[in-house]
Amino acid sequence: MYKNGVAGVAQSARAPGCGSGGHRFDSDHSPRCFAPLEIMMDDFRYDELVQKALVSVVKEVLERVSTNGLCGNHHFYIRFRTDHPKVQIPAFLKERHPEEVMIVIQYQFWNLEVSSDGFSVELSFNGVRELLSIPFSSLTAFVDPSVKFALQFTPSFCDNSPPKESPKKSDKDSDTEGNIISFDSFRKK
Repeated sequence: MYKNGVAGVAQSARAPGCGSGGHRFDSDHSPRCFAPLEIMMDDFRYDELVQKALVSVVKEVLERVSTNGLCGNHHFYIRFRTDHPKVQIPAFLKERHPEEVMIVIQYQFWNLEVSSDGFSVELSFNGVRELLSIPFSSLTAFVDPSVKFALQFTPSFCDNSPPKESPKKSDKDSDTEGNIISFDSFRKK
């Protein structure tokens, strides 16, 4: 066993002359100096690594559902940015929800297909089946309320357009207001 523990091993592996920075080993395992440790931590982009891990959870779940169907009381609320350049949705849906929308995968969905970049699914809108193609990079939330499980995402795409004004509500829009679910009810208090 090491006398000084992990810290002792890390300290002894530091390359001579590296100062307060860290060390890196080449393929021959010889240490070389590089930028200070603080700069190296930025290179890891933990935010991107976490986002990638969270997306892999959604991907795995949707792949299972596409193969086996939903089991038990599981169902999903999936929020995504409709202004993402790779999102493909019916024009009426994009017009009604120009920035973000939530879909429900529960009773009426067909042809769920999952790829490495996203998923496509047919959903019924006013009795008409419509195909939606949603890249994982457009996701903002994934919720399975049957087990009080929720993930939030930071969509990754460039949106250089100026902020949009909120659309005026019409009497027609007020009918759909009851279908919107607040994610606050799933957050731990």
